[in-house]
This record gives sequence, C-alpha cells and structure tokens, in this order.
Amino acid sequence: MTRQRSLSTVWSAALIGALTAITPTTVSAEDASKFPSKPIEVVIHAKYGGGTDTTARMMITPTRAVLGSDMVVVSKQGGGGQAALDYLMSKPADGYTIIAITPTHLYTLARGKSSAKITDLVGVARAMDDPTFIVVPGKSPIKTLADLIKASKAKPLNWGVAQIGGTEHIGLAQFAKAAGIKYKPVALGSGMQMVQNLMSGAIDATLPNVSEAREQIASGQFRALAVMAKTRLKDFPNIPTTHELGFKVATSTVRGYLVRAGTPQPILAKLEAAMLKGLKSESFAKYLKTSGLNPDDSVAGSKAWTEQVQREFQIAKDEIKALGLTGGKKKK
Repeated sequence: MTRQRSLSTVWSAALIGALTAITPTTVSAEDASKFPSKPIEVVIHAKYGGGTDTTARMMITPTRAVLGSDMVVVSKQGGGGQAALDYLMSKPADGYTIIAITPTHLYTLARGKSSAKITDLVGVARAMDDPTFIVVPGKSPIKTLADLIKASKAKPLNWGVAQIGGTEHIGLAQFAKAAGIKYKPVALGSGMQMVQNLMSGAIDATLPNVSEAREQIASGQFRALAVMAKTRLKDFPNIPTTHELGFKVATSTVRGYLVRAGTPQPILAKLEAAMLKGLKSESFAKYLKTSGLNPDDSVAGSKAWTEQVQREFQIAKDEIKALGLTGGKKKK
C-alpha cells in the first residue's frame, strides 16, 4: 500500500512537472481570448524620435485601440540591433514582446552577432516597404538601364551608397552581379548625402529610396531608370522594375514587426489582425503618404512578411560573405 502510494506520488509530481514545462508555450483558447491582459512592449534598436521610433508610435496609436491594451516603446540600443534582438530572446514567446525590424537587424543576424537566429523570429506585419530606385542625374546621357549597363562595361561608374555593407551597397552588389558589371561604391553616410552628391555631379548614379528622392524624380532633376522591385509602384507607374527588365533583384528599406517563434498561433493571429487594422487606418496611411509611400505597397500580413524577412536575410548573408564584410557592423 505504501509502495503504491509512493508510486502514485512520483507519477503525480512528474505529470505536474511536465505540464509546468509546457505551460509557457501552450495557450488555451480561453487564455488567447484574454490576451492581452497587460501592456505589450514594442522594442526598437534606435533612439527615440528617429524613423523606427516614429513608425512604431504611429502604428501603436490605432493598434492599441483595437487590442484594448496599452503598447509601449522600449529602446534597446547597441550592436546594430543586437541589443534589441537579445532583449527579445530574453523574454517569453507569449506575444507581449514585439520587435521592430529593419535591414540593420538582418545584417546583424547574417553576421551571427546576436543570440537570436532567423528561425527564432516570425512576422506579425510589415508596416513600411520603401523601394530603391536606380537613378542618374536628369541631364545624364544615360537614358535607360541598358545605357547604364553599357556605360558601366566601358568604365565602372561611381555609385553613391550610405555605407559599405549597407542596404544600398548590398542591393547594388546584387544588381551588378545580375547585370555583369563592375562598380565603384562611394560611402556617403546617409540617403540625404547620396541625393546631394548626385545633384552636384560628384557621383554617376545612386540608389535612393522612394522617400528620399521622389521630389527630385518628379521634378526631372533625377532620371529613375528602374525601381528595384517585382511590380511597378502605383505612384510611379511609368518607371519599369528591375524584374521586368530581366534582372531578378529587389531592394528596399523595410520596417515591420516580429515576435519570437513559438508564440501561440491564436495570439499571433490576434496581434496580426489588430496590427493590420492599425496599419491600414487613416492616420497611418497619411503618415506613409507624407513619406511618398503608398499603403497598398507597404503593409503586409504575417505570412508574406515572414517570407520576406527570411528571403532578405539569406540575400544579406550571401552578399555580406561575397563582399568580405562578415566582420563589420553596418547600416540602416
């Protein structure tokens, strides 16, 4: 009798231990229906007041109204997104910690500089997709992408990029490989400097985002030879894409939101639905339009965003290795 009671006690303890072990990642429908029951952290890697912070706050205002719970911005700076990624990994996969992702984080992951791996992350929603143009001065004799390739094969052109190993440089490396051309990257520090140097004639070409060069393109100061995307932009319907011109490369500066892999699906679905509603709100659409972006081109759901993050990570990893930049810490 004593032996049976002892065995029963052992099995009960083991069962309780097993249930306790799976509790953090196993959420019932009832638990999911109560989510969120406390404030949600939105982790950024940059200073308060910058683009990532502003975008997060513009997302939060309409989204928290949908969720019925507060959302707060938490800044974890350092290591090109490493501190923010490590902070996310220190938290449970319960939906209460969301990270704002930019290309910077993907470059950090590609260099193995974080405790996180790409498989540790799953997308909630994409907030912004700011595609890259290939542009030359409006008075340049280069009229088309074919002209640019021909000129580059005769003599490598000087291309303005923000930083070596940053978004534009990696996009340029992809295009150059596909087009079979050589190039000279000129690091200028920022998108604004890229625009100013092209206007002054200090460089031959550059790769600004829509938000950085839309006015110069519209006025004719710059000639956009292509947008590095699969489909034409609704606000620039006459500019061809690299894909339609035969070069299967695409580059953009993206901002979006991810959680830890293992976050219960009902909670992920709830976050996605609320965030998409917030990102498609009138206030967020107005915010995007002030940056020259079309909400229909920018906002995307969990599946498409997760696939894009994984795809961009692999591209970054391959290009960083090819460029011999695995040891550095780069942009944007």
